[in-house]
Amino acid sequence: MADGTYPGGAARRRRAVALGAALGGCALVAASTTPAAANGAGGHGHGTRYVSLGDSYTSGPFIPQQVDANCARSDHNYPSLVAAERRVTAFKDVSCSGATTEEMWKPQGSNAPQLNALQRDTDLVTVQIGGNDIGFGSIIQTCARLGSQDPTGNPCERYYGSSGVDQLAVTIVRTAPKIDRVLRAVRARAPHARVLVVGYPDLLPDDGSGCFPSVPFGAKDFPYLRDTGKRLNLMLRMVAAWNHAEYVDTYGPTRGHDMCKAPEDRWIEPLQPASPAAPAHPNAKGEEAMAGAVLARLGQGHGRR
Repeated sequence: MADGTYPGGAARRRRAVALGAALGGCALVAASTTPAAANGAGGHGHGTRYVSLGDSYTSGPFIPQQVDANCARSDHNYPSLVAAERRVTAFKDVSCSGATTEEMWKPQGSNAPQLNALQRDTDLVTVQIGGNDIGFGSIIQTCARLGSQDPTGNPCERYYGSSGVDQLAVTIVRTAPKIDRVLRAVRARAPHARVLVVGYPDLLPDDGSGCFPSVPFGAKDFPYLRDTGKRLNLMLRMVAAWNHAEYVDTYGPTRGHDMCKAPEDRWIEPLQPASPAAPAHPNAKGEEAMAGAVLARLGQGHGRR
């Protein structure tokens, strides 16, 4: 294709092998200089044309005010907060609940392919995708079902490791080339943009403790699922660096506000939300925290991760 989205088979395989090898060895990808953004995207927001791509962690399902029923998109999600804070010239949020990397190229209900929102004069892009590619929803459902049957054990870890290999770790490695393909397509369509890859927040206690039955996972599955989330974020960080994009850490800023915390302290809602949000998703405070992380990253200038 003209935009470089579909490379030749041999080149694609070489790139996938390289990414997989790096992830498998937990290698650190060296930081490289981010291409300069046009029209001041690295400083104040005036003159900035901003596009947000992503899934439900971006769109903010059930957080008031919902402005797109098809995509469960809120006007108080983190892209909207970032756009308002930076007073950007133009803003287009096409994030959509349930999106995978495939929805970058194909419609999702009434939502057009997300990459269609990009133009050559776009100069700021945030991308938060990959959770649904690894099966986030089915993982939560499976682990909750198994945990209810074995609340003191690690039935989820045993289930995904029954073949002798952790299938979630394998799926994350296999998702890396999909993220790579998305970022190359973003760069092809918005060649002068500053591109930020936004990671996922802290869903479960960082110390590995649990909160059954509020979150009905087996007690020994909490650290396993915590580590799976960290592994996903590590992959996103590495693929971002591979593509000369910047990574936004939202795990650190949300640590201690996971779904096991009291309602007044949590920024991620449990499986039965007490605040307007989807189960196991950020509430309004969580979206504010992710907005803060994006704004902090934007304020750091280029070429640092």
